[in-house]
Amino acid sequence: MADVNTTPNAALSLKDAAFGYAGITRVRGLTLDIPAGAAVALIGPNGSGKSTLLRGILGLAELTDGSIEVLGESPTKARRHIGSLPQADSRDVTLPVTLRQAVTMGLYRSLGPLGRVGRAGRAAVNDALERVGLDAFAGRRFGELSGGQQQRGILARALVSNPQLLLLDEPFNGLDRENRDVLLELVRGLREEGRTVLVSTHDLEIAQAACSHVLLLASGHEPGQPGHPAGFGTVEDALTLDAVQHAFHDATVELDQHTVTTNREME
Repeated sequence: MADVNTTPNAALSLKDAAFGYAGITRVRGLTLDIPAGAAVALIGPNGSGKSTLLRGILGLAELTDGSIEVLGESPTKARRHIGSLPQADSRDVTLPVTLRQAVTMGLYRSLGPLGRVGRAGRAAVNDALERVGLDAFAGRRFGELSGGQQQRGILARALVSNPQLLLLDEPFNGLDRENRDVLLELVRGLREEGRTVLVSTHDLEIAQAACSHVLLLASGHEPGQPGHPAGFGTVEDALTLDAVQHAFHDATVELDQHTVTTNREME
């Protein structure tokens, strides 16, 4: 198992942190510092607490133990500097809005309920749409876009407010190769700009192709037990066969092929 490392001047600092809901812990034992500008692949099986951790960083899951500091502040105060892309199945795509209107919603937190978007805001929306390759679809009804285009549109909404920290929850699920490649390139670009990115995934290729660090989470060995860290560090140091097998403790792992196959899938 890879060692859990700490570094100074962190964008995210966790000390024996645990998160959950209604007093029930879903992920525990997190002690690590994520350096500013890192792109971190958050890898683990279902039930390991990946989404709970991301929600904890936003202040939307309860801190049940330990401490957390996000961009030098509490999660609630830091939220204005965070952009997030939720899991696809947690979004309402039936809203009667255009793609441009959906992306503009990403400005509302900084503008307030009565704020006007203005010229700078419109330019930011145009830039975000261009970055995800959807500027030609700006006037299209959001619900009419393909699933991959919707993913890219929600990412544009997360980017439009110029966040310091991006939290992406399973953004690559169900994407075709074209949309997948666009998102991979975006993650690499965000990293090059010095933004901090956490991307939750089951896919080892994403860590190897676009990220600087990896945080592996393992699920509890018994149903209902909280997830816990299985390793954290640079991709080269932490994404080892032993660490991945510890996280996916019922899995066959082929690192060269970027695959994790659970024993249940092989039966």
